[in-house]
Amino acid sequence: MKKTKMLKKNYEFKNVLNRGKYYSGKYIAVFIRKNSKSINFLGIAISSKLGKAVKRNYVKRIIRENYKIIEEHIKTGYDIVFIWKKQQQLGQASYTHVEKDIKKIFNDADLFLEE
Repeated sequence: MKKTKMLKKNYEFKNVLNRGKYYSGKYIAVFIRKNSKSINFLGIAISSKLGKAVKRNYVKRIIRENYKIIEEHIKTGYDIVFIWKKQQQLGQASYTHVEKDIKKIFNDADLFLEE
C-alpha cells in the first residue's frame, strides 16, 4: 500500500520549509517535518530558472522514482520536501546521483526503519 501523498498547496510547502529540519546532499536539499498523521507527504520543488519544463519534469520523475523504491523502508508520519540545488545544472541529474543523495540524507535524518 502506498504510504505517501503529494504536497500541492503553497502553504503546505511553506509550512515544511519554515518549520522543517534541513538536510543537504550534493544535488538535492531536503526539508523534513514530523506530522501527526500515519502517512508521509512528499513535495518536489525545482526552480524554473534552472531549465525548461522538460528537464525539470525529468528531474522530478527521477526523484519520485527513487523515493518510490525506498518508500517501504521509511518511517511514516513526515512531510518531506525535495529541492534541487541551484548550483547544480539539471543536465547533471542522473538516477544514481539522486539515489546516493536520498539514501545519505535519509540516513542522516534517521528515517529508515530499523530491521
